[in-house]
Order: sequence, then structure tokens, then C-alpha cells
Amino acid sequence: MYRDHTKKIRIGDRVIGGGSPILIQSMTNTKTEDVKATSEQILALEREGCEIIRCAVPTMEAAAALREIKERIHIPLVADIHFDYRLAIAAIQNGADKIRINPGNIGGDDRLGAVVAAAKERNIPIRVGVNSGSLEKEILAKYGAVTAEGLVESALAKTARIEALGYHNLVISIKASDVLMCIRAHELIADRTGYPLHVGITEAGTVYAGNVKSAVGLGCILYQGIGDTIRVSLTGDPALEVRSAKLILKSLGLRKGGIEVVSCPTCGRTRIDLIGLAGQVEELVKHYDLDIKVAVMGCAVNGPGEAREADLGIAGGMGEGIVIRKGEIIRKVPEEGLLAALKEELDRYAVL
Repeated sequence: MYRDHTKKIRIGDRVIGGGSPILIQSMTNTKTEDVKATSEQILALEREGCEIIRCAVPTMEAAAALREIKERIHIPLVADIHFDYRLAIAAIQNGADKIRINPGNIGGDDRLGAVVAAAKERNIPIRVGVNSGSLEKEILAKYGAVTAEGLVESALAKTARIEALGYHNLVISIKASDVLMCIRAHELIADRTGYPLHVGITEAGTVYAGNVKSAVGLGCILYQGIGDTIRVSLTGDPALEVRSAKLILKSLGLRKGGIEVVSCPTCGRTRIDLIGLAGQVEELVKHYDLDIKVAVMGCAVNGPGEAREADLGIAGGMGEGIVIRKGEIIRKVPEEGLLAALKEELDRYAVL
């Protein structure tokens, strides 16, 4: 498997690559200069399960803010820099655990060399980031359009520039909004580099479209053993990115822990507000650190059988609800008491 053989890289107090667990990353959408707002958002993302956070650094004020932000949070902080090499150096000096740059827009070898020297002094990794909107004119001319092959060629050429400066503490990311292109690009680069890969579908879109595209793209890439960190990019609350990333990893068997909620799609037999109930259950289970499956079913007739593979389940209709354990009905309750009954059973699991 590819990820089992990538180079181990330390980011703050976390390690990626070499078979280490795949870590979930997100990015703040506050103004980094606003220390309070940015720190509060990161702390909220930590509670959701975010393990690495990236902050945009568009100004020297933002670079300086990193120092105080780091004092308030508990996960590694990545500084995202475009164009101005001085911002990269300032971010490093203010404690960034990793920097993300595109060597193609950071400047010539002298400026890139200054950034690499600063990173080398503190031994922090550099993420070489290339996406479909940043390919060089020569590569576009060579391939006639943005292609998977062009993304890989661009990323490896930029990586080689840093290697030529004597630095190999690197992570690579190649992203495209075209899902099939992104999958193909990762298949190609995994055979040509041993550096850890940060995986994501860039500009995936709004919450609905972005989740679908990310699940398809990340699912195909991760299933092949490719990828060491991931981000689900959504036009929305970053907390949703983290929740989606956790579910993708769990669905692929790449992460354990946390309650999995399954629910039926509803049909003409449904006599309960199943959609509302399933949403309430999802909110309820967030507060439990249990590795179990909970089923929410809309039919008291077929519910027990359909929930057989779940550890716990509830179903209801026509004013009556049932609580199910391993496919067996263990309690009958009024329909309005289903959520409370489920909470009682979860509390029992929690103390086992």
C-alpha cells in the first residue's frame, strides 16, 4: 500500500506518512489577523475532530497573529502563503508548524532559498501545493489543457527545486475540481514520489455538491492506499468539512470510533417524522465516545430486521415506538419518548 511506504513527516506533535493514521485537516475562514475569532473557530474545529488546521497569511499582521493563535490552540497550525516569500519567513518565525507554498509563485531561487533556509532552521515541513488553476504556461502548452499528467509534472518539478536546495522535509498536494482528473493525478504521482500526499478535491462547491464530489474523489483515492492527510473543501462551515472527512474515513474502514448512525430512506409505510428524528439522533450521538452503530427506522414492522446489524435501534409509527438491540425488541415506548429511550440505552453502553 502506498501510504505505508511514504516518508514519515512530523507536523508539530503529529506524524504523517509511513503508515501513520490519516489525519483530518481543515482551514479557517476568519481573518487570521483577528486572533480571538480565529482561535475560537479552531477550538470549535478541534471539538469536531480536526487534527491539523491551515490559516491564510495574506499580511504581515496575519503572520504575527500566528504566535498568539498557537498559544490558544492544541493542534498543528499550517500557514498558507501565496506570492510573498517574506510572509512565509514571518510565518515560520512566528511558530507555524508547517507552511504551504506554491514555489512557482513565491519567486526566484533566491527567494525560495530564503524560505527553505528558514524552514530548515526550525525543521518544519513545506507543503508543495499545486492545483488545476495554477499550472505554468509551458505545461499548459505542452499538454494543451489542464491534465493529470501536467499536475504531476508541475508538482514534481517544484519539489525538485526545493530538493536542490538540500531540503527534503516535504509534503505534496495536487488538487483539481475535476474529480476524475484528481483521481488520475494521484494514481500517477503515487508511483513517482515517496513524500506524504495531502489529498482533496479543490473548489468542490457548496455543502451538497462538495460532499458528493469529495466522497467520490477521496473515496477512490484513499481506497487505493493513497493519501496521508485529507481535507473536504466545502463552501460552508468548516465544521462540516471535518464531519464529512470523519465519515469518509470511517466508511472506508480507515478510522474507528464514534457512533455511526444509519437510517432508512423512508417509504409509504412511514408514519413518523423520520427525517427530523434521524437529525435529532445524529446530534445526540455526538456527545458519546462509543464505537457502535445506531439505526433509526421508520417502520415498526420491518425495523427490527432491518436494524439487525446495528447495536441499537429505534423505530416508530402510529403513536408507538420500539427500542431494538441487535435486532431484538427490548422496549416499547410512546412514540414521543423514542429519543429519551435511546439516550437511556446509550448511557448504559457508556458505563459498560
